[in-house]
Amino acid sequence: MVATPQKVPGTSKVPGTLVNAMIEIKNLTFEYINPEHAPTRVLDGITLTVKEGESLGLMGANGSGKTTLARCLNGLLLPTAGEVLVEGLTTCEPDNLPDIRRLVGMVFQNPENQIVSTTVEREIAFGLENLGVPYDEMHQRVDEMLAQFDLERYRRHPPHLLSGGEMQRLALASVVAMSPQYLIFDEPTSLLDLPTRKMVLQLISDLQSRRVATLLITQFPEETLTCERLLILHRGRILYDDRPSAIFKHVPELRALGVDVPVEFEVNHYLGQVSDGTIPLNPSDFLPIL
Repeated sequence: MVATPQKVPGTSKVPGTLVNAMIEIKNLTFEYINPEHAPTRVLDGITLTVKEGESLGLMGANGSGKTTLARCLNGLLLPTAGEVLVEGLTTCEPDNLPDIRRLVGMVFQNPENQIVSTTVEREIAFGLENLGVPYDEMHQRVDEMLAQFDLERYRRHPPHLLSGGEMQRLALASVVAMSPQYLIFDEPTSLLDLPTRKMVLQLISDLQSRRVATLLITQFPEETLTCERLLILHRGRILYDDRPSAIFKHVPELRALGVDVPVEFEVNHYLGQVSDGTIPLNPSDFLPIL
């Protein structure tokens, strides 16, 4: 389904009132400013809602604006125009940013870019200390995260001595420890080997089952098949917003956008053309696909 942007009424967060648990993106535009050149528009009027517990995938060619959109969701980047509301809190208000960043966690492609402490347990505790979590509770959460992410034996290890997959698990554990309601993953598996990719994806799936809303940015289309929704971003605009299985049927259109599709959809598309008599059947044509 081609996305049709819909305006979503805003909410305001007032003490003692109930606020819808969602992220609302309203006509979001973002431009990088270079004094020597005209502004470069990266996001162009995006309107979108991410509901509590929802799992989304996000794909697009390089330069489509995926990482910029992710960084706008927790206030790392501020809109040039439009607004991002996290449970009624606008990212444009500096006083809101600590609460927004507690609600919206991020795990980046390269975990080394977000690891700051000298030991694994200190890294997990770092965000909790910033939130003012009491010592006993902080100690309990650290122990829980070390067990959940299979890091107990590395408790006192320096993070830089961990493997890439172990560092990615540590980055994820450090964010999950802060109990965010929304988690954004910016290509978290792109630097990992296949077994470690599967392990990280299983951890993400476990979070989805706990109704933590997730946004998975990825270049691997098969990773989005378990998501409830898939967004296709192109030149700063959302062109598709639907179930992954529905979107991946548009094989030629996605190819034209520079977006890969899972191999089974490639094969189904090819067989459909064969059955229509459009393409002569040649088994060797499947070799590049499989």
